Amino acid sequence: MSEILCQWLNQELKVSQTVSPKSFAKAFASGYLIGEVLHKFELQHDFSEFSESRVSSAKLSNFSRLEPTLRLLGVQFDQNVAKNIITEKPGAATKLLYQLYAALQRKKKSGLTGVEMQTVQPVTNTRLQNMRSEAFQDRLRNLIPRQTDFNLMRVTHRFQEKYKHMKEDLVRMHFEKLEKFQKLEEEQRRFNIEKQRLNRRRQNEIMAKIQAAIIQIPKPASNRTLKVLEVQKMMKKKREAEDVANEIKKFEALIKKDLQAKESTSKPSSDTVGQTTADLLNTYSDDDYIKKIQKRLEEDAFAREQRERRRRKLLMDQLIAHEAQEEAYREEQLIHRLMRQSQQERRIAVQLMHVRREKEVLWQNRIFREKQYEERRLKDFQDALDREAALAKQAKIDYKEQALREKKIHEQIAVERAQACYKKHYLICAEILDQILDLSTKVADYRMLTNNLIPYKLMHDWKELFFNGKPIYEQASLKHLQAQPSGKQLMELEKRDLLDNNDYEEYKNMIGEWALPEEMVDNLPPSHNSILGHVIHRLIEKSLPCQVESTVPEFPSLAIKGCLLGKTFSGKTTALKFLQKDFPIQILSIDTLVQEAIQAFHDHENVSGTLPIQNKAEEKAPPVPQDNRKRSPASLQNEFSADPVSDEALPGREDTDTKNTPKAEEVKSSDSFSNLTVRAQLGANSEKLLKKGKSIPDVLLVSIMVNAINQIPADQGWVLDGFPMTLNQAKLLEEALTGCNRNLVEPEHKISMLTVDPTAAKEAPLPPAAFDFVMLLDISDISLLNRMHDTMAEAFLTETPHKGISQRVAAKNQDTDGNQNLRDQIQHRIIGFLDNWPLLERWFTEPEDILIKINAEVDKQYLCQKVKEMFMTEIIKKENKVKKKLEEKEAEKKEVSLAAPPLPSPPPFPAEPEKEKEIHPHHEPSKAPAARGKPPAEPPYGKPESLQEGKGKKGETSFKGKGSPKGKSSGGKVPAKKLPGESTDVSPTPTVPPPPKPGSEEWVYVNEPIPEEMPSFLVPYWELIENSYVNTIKTVLRHLREDQHVVLTYLYEIKTSFQHFLRRPDHKQDFVSQWQADFNSLPEDLWDDEETKAEAHQRVNDLRDRLWDICDARKEEAERERQDVINESWLQDSIGITMNHFFSLMQAELNRFQDTKRLLQDYYRGMECKIPIADSKKFTRIPLVQLDSKDILESQLRIPLVSRVSISPDSATSKPKPKTILRGRIDSSLEKIESNLEADEKLVIDTWQQASGAVSHMVAAEIHQRSLEEEKENQLAETKEKSPQMSANKKVKKEPPKKKKEEKKEKGKSPPTPEAAPVMVTAEEIEKMEKKNELRLKIQEEHLAALQFEERATQVRLELIKTKALAFLEGFVTKVVDVYKLMEKWLGERYLNEMASVEKLTEVARYHIETSTKIQNELYLDQEDFFINADVKVFPDPSPPIRPPPVEKEENGTLTIDQLDNLRDQFLDTAPKGVIGNKIFTDILLDLVILSLGNNDFPSSWMHLTQPELQELTSLLTVNSEFVDWRKFLLVTSLPWPIPREEELLKTLQRFKAVDQEQLGTVTFEQYMQAGLWFAGNEDIKIPENPLEPLPFNRQEHLIEFFFRLFADCEKDPPQLDYTQMLLYFACHPDPVEGVYRALSVAIGTHVFHPIKTPTLTAEETYPSTSASPIKEYPELENFIREEKEEDIPENANTEKISMETLLKVFRGGTEAQDSNRFASRLKTENIYAENFVKVFHDLGDKNLEPIEVAVLLKHPFIQDLISSYPDYKIPDIKPILQRSEHMQGSDEERSPSRLTDEKK
Repeated sequence: MSEILCQWLNQELKVSQTVSPKSFAKAFASGYLIGEVLHKFELQHDFSEFSESRVSSAKLSNFSRLEPTLRLLGVQFDQNVAKNIITEKPGAATKLLYQLYAALQRKKKSGLTGVEMQTVQPVTNTRLQNMRSEAFQDRLRNLIPRQTDFNLMRVTHRFQEKYKHMKEDLVRMHFEKLEKFQKLEEEQRRFNIEKQRLNRRRQNEIMAKIQAAIIQIPKPASNRTLKVLEVQKMMKKKREAEDVANEIKKFEALIKKDLQAKESTSKPSSDTVGQTTADLLNTYSDDDYIKKIQKRLEEDAFAREQRERRRRKLLMDQLIAHEAQEEAYREEQLIHRLMRQSQQERRIAVQLMHVRREKEVLWQNRIFREKQYEERRLKDFQDALDREAALAKQAKIDYKEQALREKKIHEQIAVERAQACYKKHYLICAEILDQILDLSTKVADYRMLTNNLIPYKLMHDWKELFFNGKPIYEQASLKHLQAQPSGKQLMELEKRDLLDNNDYEEYKNMIGEWALPEEMVDNLPPSHNSILGHVIHRLIEKSLPCQVESTVPEFPSLAIKGCLLGKTFSGKTTALKFLQKDFPIQILSIDTLVQEAIQAFHDHENVSGTLPIQNKAEEKAPPVPQDNRKRSPASLQNEFSADPVSDEALPGREDTDTKNTPKAEEVKSSDSFSNLTVRAQLGANSEKLLKKGKSIPDVLLVSIMVNAINQIPADQGWVLDGFPMTLNQAKLLEEALTGCNRNLVEPEHKISMLTVDPTAAKEAPLPPAAFDFVMLLDISDISLLNRMHDTMAEAFLTETPHKGISQRVAAKNQDTDGNQNLRDQIQHRIIGFLDNWPLLERWFTEPEDILIKINAEVDKQYLCQKVKEMFMTEIIKKENKVKKKLEEKEAEKKEVSLAAPPLPSPPPFPAEPEKEKEIHPHHEPSKAPAARGKPPAEPPYGKPESLQEGKGKKGETSFKGKGSPKGKSSGGKVPAKKLPGESTDVSPTPTVPPPPKPGSEEWVYVNEPIPEEMPSFLVPYWELIENSYVNTIKTVLRHLREDQHVVLTYLYEIKTSFQHFLRRPDHKQDFVSQWQADFNSLPEDLWDDEETKAEAHQRVNDLRDRLWDICDARKEEAERERQDVINESWLQDSIGITMNHFFSLMQAELNRFQDTKRLLQDYYRGMECKIPIADSKKFTRIPLVQLDSKDILESQLRIPLVSRVSISPDSATSKPKPKTILRGRIDSSLEKIESNLEADEKLVIDTWQQASGAVSHMVAAEIHQRSLEEEKENQLAETKEKSPQMSANKKVKKEPPKKKKEEKKEKGKSPPTPEAAPVMVTAEEIEKMEKKNELRLKIQEEHLAALQFEERATQVRLELIKTKALAFLEGFVTKVVDVYKLMEKWLGERYLNEMASVEKLTEVARYHIETSTKIQNELYLDQEDFFINADVKVFPDPSPPIRPPPVEKEENGTLTIDQLDNLRDQFLDTAPKGVIGNKIFTDILLDLVILSLGNNDFPSSWMHLTQPELQELTSLLTVNSEFVDWRKFLLVTSLPWPIPREEELLKTLQRFKAVDQEQLGTVTFEQYMQAGLWFAGNEDIKIPENPLEPLPFNRQEHLIEFFFRLFADCEKDPPQLDYTQMLLYFACHPDPVEGVYRALSVAIGTHVFHPIKTPTLTAEETYPSTSASPIKEYPELENFIREEKEEDIPENANTEKISMETLLKVFRGGTEAQDSNRFASRLKTENIYAENFVKVFHDLGDKNLEPIEVAVLLKHPFIQDLISSYPDYKIPDIKPILQRSEHMQGSDEERSPSRLTDEKK
């Protein structure tokens, strides 16, 4: 019940405080919530004066205000109830709330408010209620104590509790003290006892020792009397001994006699009585008894034997003692005889004896003292051993606890790491899901913008952002970018750079959107300009500092290099020591090396002692390039090899004052530090860092390791122990050992973004590996911790026992500190290894997998063996690799030796360089350090070079270290190449292949020396070209990409705004509604009038014309809106901006070509030793489109502008062009767009032609300038060739080189005219000039080829830009035109739909006019939609007919529900308790039959019953021959209804009990309907189609309600039903015995089995006066009896207990209360079975009338007789009486009412 109330309060009423069943009493103790409940039902108007406080005054005030309201509702409430609620008595608040709930439900049904309920009551009651309220308040105030009393009681209770706890604590403390005192006393007592025992023991020992040390001092001869006394004593002792011996002999003789007597008597008795004993034994003997006797005899014999032995032993002891006494006596006599000497001798003897005694005492005392010392030492030693054992045990326990704690910490760390990993993965997945969601929403958004056709470029960009983990939506705006952008702005910048790079790559590689069209694929030039790439890379390498190539040894070493990694305690050091025993390898541990370096610094290890070794190590170390991107081992070592005194070598040092001059001591210390070895210097730096509490950096650790490796001989292998530990250490170590940085290998080959070196290797070689193998000893964390604890425990237990205590303590403290440090660091080491190992594993497996994993969770021997096997395998691999390399080298040598004979002969001028040196001794070129990939030396600018060097360089490649391109040998092509000028002089030869083209793979590039300052100028110039070109391209492509988004958004906004404009509201519906109202308002008599119809048709026509006018006006407005959209300048501006973007791309290509041309010109002129020409021409600028109409002077413009207005559309449209954009009907506005598009296309083509022409003109100008210079040089050469023609065979001096110098000094001027006098030139000079001309021609050819290649590439780029621009403009205009056409389509369709909707409206109106019917549903015309709205009616429908209520009909003499209710009311007024006298019952029925004519109180079959028949009917219902139960009569007359089975009755009882939560035994009507009976009232009722026909009557549903009215107690409010009593009525059965058992089952609540099957009477026997049984008359009973089956009685049946009250309730015999009417005197007041039941209980042994088991009760004879003869639970059959009455009425004549009256009298 409390749950139901809580649900009602919390969910339905929603009180301010949540109420639960546990806090029910506490929540309602203040009365505030009760007032809130009443306030919600508008009954407590003064709720605002209620208080939530829990003080007594607030509670008193609240309940005083509640009392009138509760009495008004009829709730039982007085001061006792209020006190119970305030004191939180269990169940009080629940009971009051339940009553309040029932009263509020009644009030809710009545519908009365609180004011109405008060006004209904009379005035006297109101006054009385006020008086009661005042009295209630006074009584409640007296009952409830004041708040101060409450507080005092609370304080008193608290102090009592505190006193109680203190008392308990004192008692406990006293008891503990007493126990402790007793324990101390017991310990003291034990200690005293032990002390006394030790003292006695010690005293006894001392006494024994004293007695043992006593020396008998001879005494003087005693008197005669003393001797006599002693003799007498001796004699007395002898006599006593003799007497004892005699007595013993007598005793033995007696024992022998007794034994002989027994033996003699036993023999004759056995002979004489043999017969009788045999008989007795045969009769009474028992084997066990005999055996016991025998056993007893044996035991006696054994006991006698033992006694005899003890006696003999005692005698022997006494004889021995006697002999000893005799011996002592004889010795004493002997001493006395010997001591008969003189007095002096006796005195001397006494003195000697005293001295001897003193010595003896001293000796004994010393011995005793030594024994005490020994015992003390032993005791101390034992105590020490015990203490050490206890300490060891405690340490072992501590070790175990520490191990458990560390494991828990490790598990916690592992869990935290797993959680962090999970969180990281979860965040990654969440981020991916967010990005997927963003991508999906972005696609969905753009599907709306683009009509489900997303452009490929947009989707591609989104995918790139998605795959790179960038957000797709914009995070922040980049318009106002600050100096320090935010994180979101940085993200947007990264997104922009990513998309820019992708667009640039597509543009550069001409893929994707920038893919070449089909018509341009055939003319595609090579992807890269090889000549330009060679030039750029040569310039860049010239500008880089000189680099020293690493020298690779000719014969690789067989020494193996590796490292062994793993966690702490994985067995690394153990395995390496095992390897070192079997292999000649060096083991390097970083910890040991650091300690050795620090020790070397302490030992002042100088360079002098280790100089040869260091020099040797430096020779072995490979040189490393000294680049800013790399660090060599020397740099790593020198980085920390500064002055140890200063802090410059340490990281994080503070700035020192540079003004202070160093002192002499500092200078001296710095000198001494510089004399130290590298190892000592590194050790000094390490010690400084460690002293400051800092860790040694990775660079310093690697330097120490590399220094140690350099000290190892080259042919000896080495293995590192646990190093490197981090990825940074691995990188630094590899860089130091190999000279290569893996991360910088690839960027080296890509120096320029726009060019590629043709001579560079396509695939970079793999860098050499620092290790041959890397082994990992894999071990789990738990095994590692276990191994650590085992090692520590073993070290602790195996301490050397022979050490001293102080040494052991010191060693123990040291080990403890080390172990504690290890314990503290083990978790950090594990975490560090787990964090670093994934990176190390990737580092050692990516280029070449050299990692080997070994399971280290095995024993020591197996692990060492496994490591040894792997090491052997790696040694074999290294040997095979070295052999393979040697074989490859030998094969290369063989190939070189085989290819050597066909090589061409050396040039014909071998002595030319020597001559040059002789002629120009002071101009000898200085050899600069050779850079990587370059010839070893190049002369400086302006210095002549020998022809032999020039020729040799033609065959050489640009990079010596990378080999000639495509495998060409150096110098192999020189003889085959002939210059064009020499072709006429060469004699005819066989067919020679054509010379290679410049830039091809066979072409040998010209590598003549260039001025030193030229790379420093040209390289930044090329970088500027690249950056400007790339940035311009990216910016333009970004703008194009962003403009695409803007265009799509703008077009979508145009479409949506135009759609909204088309859907703007119109007022057509107002006219339609007005017309419909006017049409429906016509009188009904005018509907059929022709004139009225004509008028209505005319009004419809007027409405149609008006609606058409509205449609035409809206169409014109929409057309004007569309035209305004078309005439906007947005399209032209967007096209202009797009054209400017494409023109910017053309300008970028043109700028790149111009800059490249100038760079090539300067480069090749510098190679020809010419001065660069100053280009006075300005760069060509492509004009841009002018977007606005402002007039700007040309002088103010950096970039020329061209106006789009100057392009006349007439000239553009004069030449017809196939219209691909406009299809179908041509619109004037769209024609203008088409003409503008043609003009824009023409402008793009003109601009492209201008740019292309500019490029061609620049190339032609360069070629022309080259030809002019060549003519001038040819003229100069001709003047020089005249001298050999005039004087052949004469040798003259060569012209000094001053002329050349003058030529070089002149800038672009013609050379000076030669002297008129002929100059003699030798043949060598002529040959030199020819070589120079040949070189100049080759340079010119290479220059022009590079320029032409750039021209072709630029022309292709420009044409591609032009093609893409035209396609873009056409596609853009197509999209816009499609939108405009779509707008026109929407406009036309909407106009047609609106006209069609108006036509539909007209047709509907004309139909209703012709049919003369009103239009009830609303005609709805909204824009283009017309329909008849069935949900809206303009006038209401006629009300439907009301269906009459269902009426019950009479069938087969069955009483209707109304008739049953009338009878119930009649009987209830007469006998409210349910029992009435049989005569009175008959008279009532007779009166109803006589007086109900026309009243319909009985069915027709009952109206003919006579008095005898009614008496017979009464006799069937009579109880105890005097009374009739009228409820049973109505129950029987209400048949037919489903007869319940016993199981159904029990289930119904359980449902009632579940509803009755307070277990009161009664239920209300709502609970009754909630529980239900065994049948339901929801029969299948067919609803008639005719609405005027009533519904069928549901009799079962009304019967359920009637049964409640029949059995409920109506005197209570609300009426209460005793469900157990009702179910006892329904327990009736045709068989009365079965009915009794059913009633017992209902009363107990469980099934009662029949103990003995009694023969049941048949229906015919029970009804002797009738011809038919109830089974035949009621088919329900027949089916019910058939379904009952014989039941099996279990063993524990009827074990339930039944009380006296329950038994009296089942067997009713007069316990009913008297009715308050005139017939009450006839009723009995006591139950006739009560005394019998008491006797039965007494007979069954229950004197106190306690409940007994049903099985025991049913065995009693009285109960069995009562069950077999009790008739109240039998269903009487009244149908035969009614049938007989109908039959007699059919045969006799109709009786009058007067006759019936006479019969009654």
